[in-house]
Amino acid sequence: MKISTERLLLTQELEALTIDYWHDVDTNWGRNAPDYYALDGIFIGPEASYKGREQVRAFYKWREDRGARTVVHSVANFQARLDAPGKATCHWFLFLYGADGVPPLPSKPPIQIAYMTDKLTQDPNEGWLLDSRKFESWFLGDTPTTNPVLDDK
Repeated sequence: MKISTERLLLTQELEALTIDYWHDVDTNWGRNAPDYYALDGIFIGPEASYKGREQVRAFYKWREDRGARTVVHSVANFQARLDAPGKATCHWFLFLYGADGVPPLPSKPPIQIAYMTDKLTQDPNEGWLLDSRKFESWFLGDTPTTNPVLDDK
């Protein structure tokens, strides 16, 4: 099967954007994460969804306010396709390692492996923005992910 140069470049660009997003979440509490979303973009998690930059911002602020947590969001098997000019869909796997506390922490398997679907639109001023990022849990460990809905039960 032949892969076009256009698709290869799109895949590299959107994978780099995805890695930058998770690097911000892992090392900067996701303080810049809302800027990766369209104004009405939606973060669709297994337990809750957050629509718009302000809800995404509030979620990451809530995570930071909980206290020390160490996380690594690892991106694998990234695939991107152009749906139409300025519209793309990406599928990839998220390996989430996480635990409350400061490093170094004991090493364990990922607490979640999720199949991810991103829908993006290219904005002429802001570049590629997430219209949606959807998590589908395929594997779950015994350490819960951070989510206000889960933590409030």
